[in-house]
This record gives sequence, structure tokens and C-alpha cells, in this order.
Amino acid sequence: MTAFSIVLLAMIAAFLGMRLYSVLGKRTGHEQEPVLPRRDDRAASPTAPVRLDDSETPSGSQSAAPSSAGLVYEPAAEIGLRQLLATDRQFDAGRFMEGAEAAYRMILEAFWSGDRDTLRDLCDDDSYEAFVEAIEAREKRGEKLDNRLIGIDSAKITAVELSRTEARITVRYQADISAVTRDADGKLISGSMSDAAQTDDHWTFRRQLGSNDPNWLLDEAEAA
Repeated sequence: MTAFSIVLLAMIAAFLGMRLYSVLGKRTGHEQEPVLPRRDDRAASPTAPVRLDDSETPSGSQSAAPSSAGLVYEPAAEIGLRQLLATDRQFDAGRFMEGAEAAYRMILEAFWSGDRDTLRDLCDDDSYEAFVEAIEAREKRGEKLDNRLIGIDSAKITAVELSRTEARITVRYQADISAVTRDADGKLISGSMSDAAQTDDHWTFRRQLGSNDPNWLLDEAEAA
């Protein structure tokens, strides 16, 4: 192997490592890191969602009727989010949703391509085993998925559950997906790349409270 090849492989490995870090966070062993940085456009937008712990909200706005426009969570989830924030002051709903949207895309693409390593990193044991079982069944039939996530139209936190040791957050994703199934020779079995289907998925992520590991893992995935 030439010196150029070694340098090129090192650069590729560094890029993949940075991509994984941006989605999952970093295990330091000492402190919690947010899943992903806050969106700059949210902070700058006049309709940007306000952090639940924002103490600088004008007192006059408290009498205004609540609105979910521009928020990353549904009003029904606010009480649970406040309880989570009281337990974990490092938590930020906007940052969590950045990671949740990235994880949605990465998990779907990993499932479609049969990438077990990525699924192992992003899912808990039960979810991982369910995905692998479906992948193995697909492989036995000699089928391949040629799906595309066209875009995520909406992603919002709909529920937050806390126990003494664990937090669980449910996110509703409304997205457009083009789904195509092919045989081993690449022949079309079903679906169409030109006709995207609208999906309504409810995914639940979980994380151990008080853990130094900042990562949220997929716990359940359901279609409405």
C-alpha cells in the first residue's frame, strides 16, 4: 500500500468519525454533551421555539394563547419536557430534535441497505433485533430495497415519559418516501421512484438518566 493510499484511508476514516459524532454525541466519561448543536436559523427566527428553561421570556407573553407554530414539540408534551429539563439541565429540545431527524434518516437508510453496524449504534437491543430479522428475511427472498427519503415534512416531540432511571421521548415524523423493491438481478418487483408515499411514523427514543453517555437509542418504531 502506497503512502498516498494510507493518507487517503485516514482522511476517509476521520470523515466518518466526525459524521458519527455529529449525530450521536461523544462519550467523554465525565460530562454530558448535547446530541447536536442548536439550529442557528431557529435562534435567529422571530418564530423560533423558546427553550423550556428560558427565564428571559417577557412576562406579558405569559397571557398569550399557546401556539405550536414553529415549536419542535406538541403542546401535550410540554409538561413532560419540563419534568425532563428539571431532571437533566443539559437537555435541550431543539438540539434533541436535530439529532432525532438525523437518526431517522440514518436508521432508515441503514435498514434499507442492510447496514447492521449503523443500526447497532443507533438502536437498542430489541429494535436492532427486529431490524435484523426483517433484513435477513428480505435477503432470503433475494430482494433489495431501493428506497429514498425525499424529505421530512414535519418532526415533533409528541410525548415524554420519565421513570426513576430512564427518559423516553416519542417523535412523530411525517415524511415522503419513494419505495422500490428489486430482485437479485435488479428487476423491479414493486414500487416506483417517481411516486413518493407520505408516511406517518412514531418513533420512541430512550436514554438512561444520569448516564455519562449522551446517546439516545431507538426503542420503538411504529407507523400510524
